[in-house]
Amino acid sequence: MYKVIVIDDEPLARQLIKALLQPYKEIQVVAECADGFEGFKTIQELNPDLIFLDVQMPRVNGFEMLELLDHAPSVIFTTAFDEYAVKAFEAHAVDYLLKPITKERFDKAIQKWLQQVATQQVQNIAPILQEHVYEGYQRRVVVKDNGLIRIIPEQDIQYIEAKDDYVKIYTGGGNYLKKSTLSFIEQSLDPQQFVRVHRSYLIPVSQLVRIEPYEKDSHIALLQNGAKVAVSKSGMAKLKTLLGW
Repeated sequence: MYKVIVIDDEPLARQLIKALLQPYKEIQVVAECADGFEGFKTIQELNPDLIFLDVQMPRVNGFEMLELLDHAPSVIFTTAFDEYAVKAFEAHAVDYLLKPITKERFDKAIQKWLQQVATQQVQNIAPILQEHVYEGYQRRVVVKDNGLIRIIPEQDIQYIEAKDDYVKIYTGGGNYLKKSTLSFIEQSLDPQQFVRVHRSYLIPVSQLVRIEPYEKDSHIALLQNGAKVAVSKSGMAKLKTLLGW
């Protein structure tokens, strides 16, 4: 028996998916969730084989939820918006269903997933999220903090540092580790607000106080919180372009 969780903030959408799954006796809906925060907790508890996941939801959206998972189940996206990651995810997620979902299209997605399971080709979408970003920029970063989910607004970020397989996010209220790459974080945030000044550092322009020369072709950025961040030659060029120097 395959376990399925339906994650969507629209009750009617959840009901439709459950109704469409009824002919599949080998699939059992073990839970339904109304947002990504609830979905994350339920996935951790029930370890489903497949989730149906909406993108736009309150509290924590679909993509943010997937970022939090160390081991994500198979995913079939369900959304009314075709601009969200269609090209980025169509080769990696099981499928991407646009609402209103038809039975024919739904059955095709289920058969595709069952075939993947049978041939042991189901992919974990978590690493894919390190390579692809859906359209638009995030105004926040979501992290796990001692088992809790913490949402960090972009204005609270002082700077971000690469730490092996993690990034360390510095804020006035504390510092937080997130399993991600600095490149992924860089792509997800507004490039007019955040600049990759070094291979190990991403800074908000709003936090910049001044730039001091350090060694040949390198500089140090002094930030509002007193931190000193290395600026490479290419990072300096980015700052000059953005700031119009």
